[in-house]
Amino acid sequence: MLKYEDLTVGKTLTVDVNKLITRQQLQQYAKASGDLNPLHTDDEFAKKIGMPSVIAHGMLIMGQLGKYVTNLAGDTATVKQYKMRFGAMTFPNDEITCVAVVKSLSEHEGKSCAALTLYASKEQDTIVGTGQAILEFH
Repeated sequence: MLKYEDLTVGKTLTVDVNKLITRQQLQQYAKASGDLNPLHTDDEFAKKIGMPSVIAHGMLIMGQLGKYVTNLAGDTATVKQYKMRFGAMTFPNDEITCVAVVKSLSEHEGKSCAALTLYASKEQDTIVGTGQAILEFH
């Protein structure tokens, strides 16, 4: 459980390693999101446009990073802000690792807050997304 009093600026928080991205997951996400672009589901199409294979939806990776932040907050904090920028492409069989570093600690309207810098990466520290979140502690 994350506690405000245990945080310090520069502290790296718990690392979360997600399961491998699968083709089935990409198919399911395409249907659920309504983003049926064949770049995410059809290898032949992806190869025709110069890609080695299909790529994961950027929003799927954003969701994984968002889930990580929500899990960090747990019952002790509320996610007050979350944003992400996309980096490198994610392919089937990539494993996404999420990590947060405490950027700053502050008080806002009588509540303790922690600003986090977020990273989603795959093998060899290739960044697939970076972001920021603010946690407000109860």
